[in-house]
Amino acid sequence: MIGRWRKKQAVTEAAAQPIVVEGFAKSTGARGRTRIVMTMMVFLSIYAVIAGRLAWFGMQELEQGGPGPSRVTASRPDIVDRNGKVLATDINTASLFAEPRRIVDADEALEKLLTVLPDLNIEQTYNRLQSNAGFIWLRRQLSPRQQQAILQLGIPGIGFRTEKLRFYPGGPTAAHILGLVNVDNKGIAGMEKYIDDQGLSDLQETGLAIAKDLEPVRLSIDLRVQHIVRDELEQAMERYRAIAAGAVVLNVRTGEVLAMASLPDYDPNNPFNAHEKDRLNRMSAGVYEMGSTIKSFTTAMALDSGLMDMNSTFDARRPITIGHQTIRDFHGKGRVLALPEVFIYSSNIGSARQVDVVGIEGHREFLKRVGLLDRMNTELPEVATPSEPKVWKKINSITIAFGHGMATTPLQTAVGAAALVNGGKLLEPTFLTRGEAEADSHAKQVVSPQTSANMRYLYNMNATVPGGSGSRATVPGYRVGGKTGTAEKVVNGRYANDVRFNAFVAAFPMDDPEYVVLTIIDEPKPEKPGIGATAGLNAAPMVSNIIRRSAALLGVKPDFGHESKALLVSSQ
Repeated sequence: MIGRWRKKQAVTEAAAQPIVVEGFAKSTGARGRTRIVMTMMVFLSIYAVIAGRLAWFGMQELEQGGPGPSRVTASRPDIVDRNGKVLATDINTASLFAEPRRIVDADEALEKLLTVLPDLNIEQTYNRLQSNAGFIWLRRQLSPRQQQAILQLGIPGIGFRTEKLRFYPGGPTAAHILGLVNVDNKGIAGMEKYIDDQGLSDLQETGLAIAKDLEPVRLSIDLRVQHIVRDELEQAMERYRAIAAGAVVLNVRTGEVLAMASLPDYDPNNPFNAHEKDRLNRMSAGVYEMGSTIKSFTTAMALDSGLMDMNSTFDARRPITIGHQTIRDFHGKGRVLALPEVFIYSSNIGSARQVDVVGIEGHREFLKRVGLLDRMNTELPEVATPSEPKVWKKINSITIAFGHGMATTPLQTAVGAAALVNGGKLLEPTFLTRGEAEADSHAKQVVSPQTSANMRYLYNMNATVPGGSGSRATVPGYRVGGKTGTAEKVVNGRYANDVRFNAFVAAFPMDDPEYVVLTIIDEPKPEKPGIGATAGLNAAPMVSNIIRRSAALLGVKPDFGHESKALLVSSQ
């Protein structure tokens, strides 16, 4: 019995054993899964707290004027001249920031910073250092010396971030062409702004403006010629005691601007005075009555109309009176003048007779055709809109014939003159490289080739015949021709005969022009006592000096054996 009981008990225990083990396993598995879930929840909670704190710090940074675009985002392409010389590039610089929550003693920190940066706003900086902000800028774009000095101060909560600084190796040499960037390396003027508007700013915003992927932007500018132009303007302002001066060198076959400067200018590396009103780019952003340079267009209009030719004559024996205004010649001949004489002697009366033949509507249409009345289309954003009478009357047409009563930009005047000598093709000016084939595909024929040939002849005569106003613009071997422009400026609502805006527009070599050079000089004084201050005495010599120094660099070979090469033209 005992044996059977024990055997039965053993069997029963054996049968019950798996049930006990299985229950224990199930219980253990449930508790294990619970622990895993709880552990995961703990870790997720920790990560959520971390993420939340990071987001909060990010919001604080934004609210407190946190850092600008990253070093990569703010990269800009180099700007180079037509020969690959660097005009603008990025360099690394350090910017100073603070984390106010880590500042131990705001008074001490500020006191130390002022030893290196004495121009910090004391009250504002102190209040910001005492704030609860996570990040604040203290000074952008430090010099290496400033950075090293601040590092040696050992201030807790102060640090540096590497940013990009735009550097212009030539300083002010091409300031008005290159323009400016702001502290975040964004273009705000000149070709820098143009580059941003072409898509660079979008790349920067998306973080795709990576320095190594940005191709240099090649301009049409020749840095050597640009330096010459600016140097001559500086000398002219000093020599003639003028308030401003400007010049442009333009390729008549492509419309490329090889050089352009306007003084006073500024240094884009330190543009503290860039926004002063007398430092605007007068060549494209200023409009002026261009004086007798406009007679180039008056004469071309007369010839192109078919109503007059090179043999036409005009009565300049006595002044013209319209209403209360009398039109006189500066150095009148007191006789009937042939068309070439009207141009060479710069006769206001003869020019008035020419527009009278064409008529008011025809006159305005021609000036619009050659681009003098509309806002110029080019890459530079700083372009002014020409001004003209709201309603053209006869007196307006007559005075505009010799350059008064209508104002345009000097650059537009140069562009229009290029069309008068290049065969009659108007080419929009460009500050980017462009070949002749591309230029021809966009050219607009504004005067006939015959009119253009006649204008080359007249430009050449004006510089070579006795009495021509362009004689001081000549350069031996380079066959320079052109037209002066002496415009009286308006002072207190009236034209002042002793306050002038002078200009000279020239082309060379006149037998087959390649370049137009236009100079302006504002309120020049006589170079010496006893002589005048008209354009032939200042603006013309400026052209001569620029061509003499730059012609060889532009690839124009002198021809000393044909100084008086005849330009054979037909008067048909």
